[in-house]
Amino acid sequence: MTPTYSFPKTTKNHTNTIQKDTIHFNDVTIQGKYTPSKIIPVQTLEGVDLERLSVVSVADAVRYFSGVQIKDYGGIGGLKTVNIRSMGTNHVGVFYDGIQLGNAQNGQIDLGRFSLDNMEAVSLYNGQKSAVLQPAKDYASAGSIYMKTKTPTFKDNKTNNYKATLKGGSFETINPSLTWEHKFKSNIKTAINAEYLYTSGKYKFTYAKKNGYDTTEVRKNGDLEAIRAEAGIFGQLKNGEWKAKAYFYNSERGYPGASVREEPGKYKHEDRQWDRNFFVQSSLRNSFGKNYTMLLNAKYSNDYLHYVSDPRLDVTTMYVNNTYLQQECYFSVANEFNFFEWWNANLAVDYQWNTLDADLIDFAYPQRNTILSAFATSFRFEKVKVQGSVLHTFVHDNTKAVGGAAENKSIFTPTLVASYSPFNEIDLDFRAFYKRIFRMPTLNDLYYTFIGNKYLDPEYTNQYNLGFTYIKDFENVWLKKIDIQIDGYFNQIDDKIIAMPTSNQFQWTMINLGYVEIRGIDVALQFSWKIGEVGLGTRVNYTYQKAQDFTNPEDEWYGGQIPYIPWHSASSVINVQYKNWDMNYSFIYTGERYESRANIIENYAQPWYTHDLSLSKKFEWEKADLKITAEINNIFDQQYEVVQCYPMPGTNFKLRATVTL
Repeated sequence: MTPTYSFPKTTKNHTNTIQKDTIHFNDVTIQGKYTPSKIIPVQTLEGVDLERLSVVSVADAVRYFSGVQIKDYGGIGGLKTVNIRSMGTNHVGVFYDGIQLGNAQNGQIDLGRFSLDNMEAVSLYNGQKSAVLQPAKDYASAGSIYMKTKTPTFKDNKTNNYKATLKGGSFETINPSLTWEHKFKSNIKTAINAEYLYTSGKYKFTYAKKNGYDTTEVRKNGDLEAIRAEAGIFGQLKNGEWKAKAYFYNSERGYPGASVREEPGKYKHEDRQWDRNFFVQSSLRNSFGKNYTMLLNAKYSNDYLHYVSDPRLDVTTMYVNNTYLQQECYFSVANEFNFFEWWNANLAVDYQWNTLDADLIDFAYPQRNTILSAFATSFRFEKVKVQGSVLHTFVHDNTKAVGGAAENKSIFTPTLVASYSPFNEIDLDFRAFYKRIFRMPTLNDLYYTFIGNKYLDPEYTNQYNLGFTYIKDFENVWLKKIDIQIDGYFNQIDDKIIAMPTSNQFQWTMINLGYVEIRGIDVALQFSWKIGEVGLGTRVNYTYQKAQDFTNPEDEWYGGQIPYIPWHSASSVINVQYKNWDMNYSFIYTGERYESRANIIENYAQPWYTHDLSLSKKFEWEKADLKITAEINNIFDQQYEVVQCYPMPGTNFKLRATVTL
C-alpha cells in the first residue's frame, strides 16, 4: 500500500505548523500528533481538552487563552466579541477551516454563534501564523483565531460514523445535535452536522439600590433559538488534498439591554434580532514535484440581519426596524517555492468583493473591492530561523451616491520574525517579531447614514514581541511533561477610529482621534502528570497589561488605562482522568479595570472570578459508546458583569449525553 501523504520530519527545529498529520492508505488511517516549533506565539485547545471545558461556544473557550479580553453582553444569546492584546475587536482575524470569516459592515464576528459540538481545535496567534504557505489574508490581521472543524476518521473497515448529543440545563436550555460521517472511498469522505439550541435566557441577578440594600431581579428578553447545519466533503489527491464546506445558521434572539441600577424594572428592553448566515467555501492544496506547492481557496457568503427596537417598550431608545444584507465573494491563490531545504518563499494574491444593502433612508449602498498581495520567505538553519513578509493592500469602494465613496487605499505593511535555539539537546527556543498592520474602516464607519465619514484613515498598529518556549519530557517520574511559554510585548495604535457626537445628540460621526500604547506579559504553562492509573493535566494562563491612552497631553485623563482592560487576568484548568472517569475544574479571573476612559472611582469595576466543575463517565453499550457529563458553572454564584450593566448568570447546571456508533 502506498501512502498519499508522508509525515514531516519531527526534528526539534522543524517549522511546519500542521497540528495533526494523517497518512491515508487504501483502508487504513493512521494519526499522529505533532507539536510544532512556536516561532510566533500560539495557544491551542484541541481534541479532548476542548471537549472537557464547561463551555458552549468558541467565545467561551477563548477565555482560557492569555492576552484575550471578551466582550460578553450576558447569557447564552448575548453578543460575544474578542479583543487580543487590547488592540480592538476589528484587529482580530477569525478563520474557519482556513478561510477568514468576514463582516464588512462593522468588522465584528460574533463568536457566540460557533458551537464546539463539531470543533476539533481552536488556536490563537499573535501577529500571524508561522507557516509560509498561506493566503494573503492570513498576513492581514494583528492577531488571529483559527477554528478547525473535525475531519472524519474511520476505524477498521467502517464506512459510517454516527454521533448524537443531547444537552440540557438551566435557563430552560435544550441543545441536541447529530453528526453523520460517511466514507465513499478511501480518499473521499463526507461529514454532516446539525444542531438546535433554545434557551429562555432568564436568570436571576442581584443589584444594589440607591438606598443601599441588595435585591434580586430576573434577566428577561435574553432568549435564543438557533439552528446550525454544516456539510463537508474531504478528498485526498496523490500529492495533496481538497475539501469543500457549506454552513448555515439561522437564529432569533432577544437583547435585554442594559440593566438600570437605580430602578431595574422601570424600562422593558424588548429589542429583537434575526440572523441568517450562509456560506460555501472550498480549498485545494497540491504539490507539483518537490519544489512547488499551490493552495487555492474560494468562498461565497450571504449574511442577513433584521433588528427591531421599540420605544413604546423602552422610552430611552429610538424606533429602529431595519434589515441589512451583506454578500462576499473571495478567491485566493498561494504559491510556495522550495529553493533549498533551508529556503522557501510564498507569493499569494487574494481578491475580495463585498456589498452591503440596507433599508435606510439615503443609504450609500457601498461596494468594496479588495486586492491583497503578499510575498513571504523563510530561512531555516540549525539554530536560527528567520521569516519575513510584505503585504500590499489595495481597496477601492463604490457607492450609488455620486462622489460618495472614500478614496482608494494602497498600503504596504511588513512583518519580520526570528527564533533562536541555543541547544541541541534542550528544547528551548527564543523568539522575536515585529509587525506593522492596519485595519480598514468598516462600511459602517465610512457610509452609515448621518454617521459615516468617508475621509477616515486606516487604524495602524505596530507590534513588538519577545518571548521564549521551553518544553521538557520526563520518564520514570510522576511529572511527564512541562511546556512553558512567556512573551513580553509592546503595541502602538495610531489614528484610532472613534464615534463623536455632533450638534445633534442623535447624530454622531466617526473620526480619527487616538494614540494608544499597550505593554504586556503573557504567560502560558502546561503540565502533564501520571500517578499510577491517574492522569493529571494542568494549564495556567496569566496576563498583565498596561494599556494607556496618550491621545491628548492636555486631556485630564491622559495616560489612563483604556476602558475594560484589566491590569491582571488569569485562568487555570485542572483535569483528572481515572479509568472511564474524567473530572475537569476551571477557573477564570479578571482583575480591576475601569468602565470609561475617565479613571475615577465612579467608573471603577470590581474584579470577578468564576469556578466551573464537570464530571463525566464513559460506558460501553452494545456497539455504542455512551458518555454522560454533569456540569456546574459559577459554583459560588459570583455576581459579576463583563460589560457595565450587563449582569452575567450566577450558578447554573448542565447535563450532557453523547452516543457514538
